[in-house]
Parts: sequence; structure tokens; C-alpha cells
Amino acid sequence: MTERVTLITGASAGIGTELARVFAANRHRVALVARREERLTKLAEEIVAAGGTAPLVIACDLQQPKAAETVVAALAEANLEVQYLVNNAGYGLFGRAIELDREGQLGIVDLNNRMLIDLTLRFADSVVKHQGGILNVASIAGFLPGPGMAVYYASKAFVLSFTEAMHAELAGKGVRVTALCPGPVLTEFQERAGFEPGFDSAILNVSPAEVARQGYEGLMANKRTVLPGIGIKIVPVLLRMFPRWFILSGVTKFQLRRR
Repeated sequence: MTERVTLITGASAGIGTELARVFAANRHRVALVARREERLTKLAEEIVAAGGTAPLVIACDLQQPKAAETVVAALAEANLEVQYLVNNAGYGLFGRAIELDREGQLGIVDLNNRMLIDLTLRFADSVVKHQGGILNVASIAGFLPGPGMAVYYASKAFVLSFTEAMHAELAGKGVRVTALCPGPVLTEFQERAGFEPGFDSAILNVSPAEVARQGYEGLMANKRTVLPGIGIKIVPVLLRMFPRWFILSGVTKFQLRRR
């Protein structure tokens, strides 16, 4: 007999770790996917110690060509079917697009977009079968043009658009689909991206644990989008008040001053 599971990518740090904790605390069995096996194992042990069901650890680099097949095989071997899918894995790079490493930027698209679509389409039938849901971690960046992080911002705009479309397509099938759109969250993201957190992080920052909590609750309520924090909720309203050229100019000046 198969068992239902919540599959969480990018579970070894930041928002992904907190999402794993929230789902486990709400009696979901979780399957943890990330490159760093030792971190996943430690998180799994923590979840068991807190009274949760033992997670399945899948140490896997999702940027590798056969990564999705590795995940599918691990789930099949454990006799698990996906009820909830959490596409959290992703990264960004700071700098002018034409000056940054080309392969690194294409990797953003591969992980933030291609893998998200791949896993969504692979597990959609299972999610529908078990009347579950899909939580895609986008960003407030998805609402904006992003000079200084052009590919990352564009990747999150894609995630937001795709998630909203899936929310509509699966509405009649009893499936929840939500885009989680946090603002600046102090995690390992900034270090990998190559910039220091600024005053925006101090003003708009919501803790990873709070982002995860609001994301989980929003998914269960089948909200189309979740914007954690009062400051972040204001951003889409402000964007409707100003022309696109003005927003682009403001983001350009802010982003290109970072370091």
C-alpha cells in the first residue's frame, strides 16, 4: 500500500528547511530534496525527535540532467506518492547580466523554472489523485523588472505567472495551488547571489519560519498568492500607482548600488 508524502525541494536551508518543519508539524510525512545530504539527515532527525514521521531523504542536485528521474525512483522505492509538492529550490546571481557567468545564469533558469515545471507535470496526476496541492516559492521580485539581477527577477515572474495559471487550471479538481512571494529574507540566498543585505532586508524582512508558516496556511486556504509581511503586501498596490518606466528607473538605481 502506498503512502502519501509532501515533496519539498531545496530543503537543506532557509525557507525550505522551515517549510519542512511546518509540514511535518502538521502531520505530513515529508520527502526532503537537496544537494547536502548531511543537512537533510540532521533535519530528518530533528523532525523525528519532535514526534514527526521519519522523512525520506533524497540527496540530489536538481541541476543535473537526470535529477527528476532520481527523485521519482527514490519515491517509488519507498512506495510513496506525492500529495503535496513544494517547489522551493532556486538561486539568483547579482550583477549586470552581460558581465555575469553565462552558465551560472542559465542554471538559474534550469533550477528556478525548468525543474519546477518538470516536477509539477510529473506529479500533477498524483497530486490530483490525492486531492493535495502545489506550493511554488516565487518572490516579490516576480512583480518587478530587475536590473542587477535580471535573470533571477525574470525567473520569478515566470514562476508567478505559471503558478497563477495552474491555480486556474486545477481549480475544478480539488487541488490547491499557491505562489509564495516573500520579500528579502535573511538566508544563504544573499551570500550565494553575491551581495550584502541592505536596508530593504531590515525594513521588509520576515523570518524564514514566518514565511513558511504563512505559505503553508495560504496553501491550505487555496490562496492564489501569499505575500508575507505588511510591507510586502503594499508593493503590488504601489506598482499599480506608478508607470512601468518609473518603477524600472527606481529598481535600477537601488539594485546597482548594492554590494
